[in-house]
Amino acid sequence: MDLQLQGKKALVTGSSSGIGRGIALVLAREGVTIVVHGRNAERAGQTAQSIRDAGGTAHVAIGDLATDDGATKVIAAVEEHLGSVDILVNNIGGNESAGGGLNGWFNDTPTAWTGTMQQNLVAPVRMIHAFVPGMRERKWGRIVNISSGGGTQPTPQAAAYCAAKSAVLNLTVSLSIELARSGVTVNTVSPGCTRTEAFERTLGTMAAKNGWPDDYESREAAFMDLGLFPCSSERYGRPEDIGALVAFLSSPLATFITGANYRIDGGQCQSIN
Repeated sequence: MDLQLQGKKALVTGSSSGIGRGIALVLAREGVTIVVHGRNAERAGQTAQSIRDAGGTAHVAIGDLATDDGATKVIAAVEEHLGSVDILVNNIGGNESAGGGLNGWFNDTPTAWTGTMQQNLVAPVRMIHAFVPGMRERKWGRIVNISSGGGTQPTPQAAAYCAAKSAVLNLTVSLSIELARSGVTVNTVSPGCTRTEAFERTLGTMAAKNGWPDDYESREAAFMDLGLFPCSSERYGRPEDIGALVAFLSSPLATFITGANYRIDGGQCQSIN
């Protein structure tokens, strides 16, 4: 299927690794010029080079979007490389909680909550303010916000992160109403467990404690068998799975889709939406 994305320009935040990297690679294969964003220049450069090696076009923007100064640097770099963007993928996220964020309600400080909100909610708002007015003027644009299954099915172990991701869902609907009949659509994609570098490290730690095999597929299967994150699929997600959905929602073929939340979790979230 031709997604009609050839020649479009995109900023994918948090695309130096993980899900963001998968999204950037898929969009680039569809002919989109990509600005790879990250806080680590080496990792962002590696993602950009992978795109170029595959015949695509990529640039790099470095900065911490959880701060005004970092966002200003990224905005300037994007404008230098592309001038404007047609597609904004707000993938940046994370958890400021110590120990990976599974601390429970009363072990996280308000400061940690604030940091988590900055990364997951305020950072996208900074990029929306920077690039969406231009989309509205040109009467075409796509915004895809990356949330999480925790946004609709929260757990007390990751309270701040889940609350921030739920706020992203709210942001999407509000912004879609603001941009009604403008030619700019806004949607959310909510991944479940996905094979990222961070998830591999988590499985590696658990494998050492439980005597699991060395290969990723066996470790993934053993983790699924624990039933902590039940899944109807035979495996958890891959970054390219998320990228394929984001590419479709970024395309002219998705003109009639806005204000929606798309779960991509292999049936992990057991709710209506």
